[in-house]
Amino acid sequence: MSAVGHELSHDHAHDHHHKETFVTKYLFSMDHKMIAKQFLITGIFMGIIGIVMSLLFRMQIAWPEESFGIFKFLLGDKMAPGGVMKNDAYLALVTIHGTIMVFFVLTAGLSGTFSNLLIPLQIGARDMASGFMNMLSYWLFFIACVIMISSLFVESGPASAGWTIYPPLSAVPQAIPGSGTGMTLWLVSMAIFIVQSTMGSLNYIVTVLNLRTKGMTMTRLPLTIWTLWVTAIIGVVSFPVLFAAALLLVFDRSFGTSFFLSDIFIAGEVLHYQGGSPVLFEHLFWFLGHPEVYIVILPAMGLVSEILATNSRKPIFGYRAMITSVLAIAFLSTIVWGHHMFVSGMNPFLGSVFTFTTLLIAIPSAVKAFNWITTIWKGNLQMNPAMLFSIGFVSTFITGGLTGIVLGDSTLDINVHDTYFVIAHFHLVMGISALYGMFAGIYHWFPKMYGKMMNKNLGYVHFWVTAISAYGVFFPMHFIGLAGLPRRYYTNSAFPLFDEMVNVNIVITVFALVGAAFQLVFLWNFFYSIFYGKKATQNPWRSTTLEWTTPVEHIHGNWPGEIPEVHRWPYDYSKPGHDDDFVMQHVPMKPGEEQLHH
Repeated sequence: MSAVGHELSHDHAHDHHHKETFVTKYLFSMDHKMIAKQFLITGIFMGIIGIVMSLLFRMQIAWPEESFGIFKFLLGDKMAPGGVMKNDAYLALVTIHGTIMVFFVLTAGLSGTFSNLLIPLQIGARDMASGFMNMLSYWLFFIACVIMISSLFVESGPASAGWTIYPPLSAVPQAIPGSGTGMTLWLVSMAIFIVQSTMGSLNYIVTVLNLRTKGMTMTRLPLTIWTLWVTAIIGVVSFPVLFAAALLLVFDRSFGTSFFLSDIFIAGEVLHYQGGSPVLFEHLFWFLGHPEVYIVILPAMGLVSEILATNSRKPIFGYRAMITSVLAIAFLSTIVWGHHMFVSGMNPFLGSVFTFTTLLIAIPSAVKAFNWITTIWKGNLQMNPAMLFSIGFVSTFITGGLTGIVLGDSTLDINVHDTYFVIAHFHLVMGISALYGMFAGIYHWFPKMYGKMMNKNLGYVHFWVTAISAYGVFFPMHFIGLAGLPRRYYTNSAFPLFDEMVNVNIVITVFALVGAAFQLVFLWNFFYSIFYGKKATQNPWRSTTLEWTTPVEHIHGNWPGEIPEVHRWPYDYSKPGHDDDFVMQHVPMKPGEEQLHH
């Protein structure tokens, strides 16, 4: 049945290929490859905004009460009178930075970009199951981005209750300046984002299940597809819960209900709320919030697995163990959310249950880390930028993951909860690791996206400065966190206890400024290479998977003739009995050749 569908869509694509206008090709395209580029470029643009925000509030923490021209220029007189940042502006920047980076950059930049690009190409499909739904998914994402950015220009200021938007700050419009229209826009933006994310996820799941080419069994899928598919399943399970939380929060804000509110006093005035509980919101938020970490990191794990095997010229170590660990992570990620709530007055027994499940998730994560290291071990390493970022990913994932063991233990977590230790942990394990995975993916699949090669030397500069800066920013944060420095404080100058940490914050900020400046090297390399890069060959990395059998010039339908049939697993590197050190998936098995499935 799916083969018939392929042929029909193939003929259909060729019937209409010559009629494509600028609008149908670049704006409202239903071609998965173009939609992947739309997600990527929108994600890069949102990333620039998110990084600039982080630099502004880092400068405020390092040099509190100082006047900066850039504050006045970017934030205006209302948020930074005389170039001195107000505390409301600081909270707003922290909130929108977190929201943009977690949802709009990492989720869309990894799942949106690489699910769209790789799923049809690597499973041997003409396109996604529903091209229209795919296009609609991107445009809803774009609208969500526009609404989130527009909240920055609201008179009362954008949402400023932290990216976790806990009530009552987010539920009572008069609580703080950022609780007004800016908060409403935040909720509308997130609701639209969740709808697009769920639509996209359903599309990815159906495509992988129904549109695989002949011979492409589930155990012949590249690990990229396994991770993207499982990520989509986690999204479908957990995103609707945040949607429900956002909807109930809108009811509390606008219709007088009290799902999350009880006994609120503002300036001596008693508000008419009773019976609700802000802890209920925490449960609903973190039921998505923790799986979200894996929605972000699993696609990066898949990309890295593929790139490490390709550039080590070795089969991935423990293919089936890797699949099992992805499935284990997916299951466990939905039963660990309570570790974000150890200080919320949780029953100690329930805390011990969440401690157990949290520590348990370290096992499949460790399986993946050891398998990556074993894949590289004694390989014929090709040290291109994609490989460097993949190795960097393994490094930050391990260092960031080790501190997670501290935070996952309820007894230890209480001491460092809401300090810089938490920021250091999740930025390394989720933020930096996911960005490394994204950069690795962009360098590796850029020839497939644009038919050009990125500049390798600029890629090396980009990696080394980024790697040094990332550790320069987040490694010292562990120590100031252990010393008790709280997060989200506009200034620490009110506490003599923290005076000696001012210099550490200055060092962190300098590393952040240097690291951010060198992202311009990447931006230049990316956009320059699209137009003027060296033309790519069909299979520049001598890789085995199906996407490298498609022509360099994009066609709607991916393959000009029949779709290749798959005869082997995706990691036949350096296999004895073959002339080349790689055998592509569509090459038939030789008589007596052994089939590998580590």
